[in-house]
Amino acid sequence: MIRTLRLLRMFRIFKLANFLTAGQSLLGALRASRSKISVFLLAVINMVVIVGTAMYLIEGDAGSGFTSIPRAMYWAIVTMTTVGYGDIAPKTPLGQFIASLLMIAGYAIIAVPTGIVSAEMVLHHEPIHTSTRTCPHCTLEGHDPDAHYCRSCGGQLARPEPAAAPAPAPIPAPHAPPPADDR
Repeated sequence: MIRTLRLLRMFRIFKLANFLTAGQSLLGALRASRSKISVFLLAVINMVVIVGTAMYLIEGDAGSGFTSIPRAMYWAIVTMTTVGYGDIAPKTPLGQFIASLLMIAGYAIIAVPTGIVSAEMVLHHEPIHTSTRTCPHCTLEGHDPDAHYCRSCGGQLARPEPAAAPAPAPIPAPHAPPPADDR
């Protein structure tokens, strides 16, 4: 454990602070999504309790290893996390059907937190401002708007043309009085 902590010195020694900003970004996304993940984990725990209890009631007398509700909950967690040790397996058709549904739900359990954290990372990520300026030497596009040299070949970039000022809006003509009625 202490040797592992000593490895953290590498960040200071090799000046790898760039990786620390990426880690801070991930940590910030985890903090921002903690309420959503908490609700998700609460739903998973409820599903474990319900499925574990149901499997104990269904498989308890079948001699398949479901000897108690906590043991059945252990099986539900192992099945949902797609580990599947095989030490307990349902033997009845209804138990096997429920196990199949639980295995399919296990894929969602892996995907949902990943999507939540990824969405937070995208939501709070600072946008990269690039332009469509092209290097005249290597034809690379996407340089920073304030760049003077190409990031690929080092050639000098053409100065960006100043944006044309928009044309002034026409001034509306004053309303002429309606023609007099000569009746």
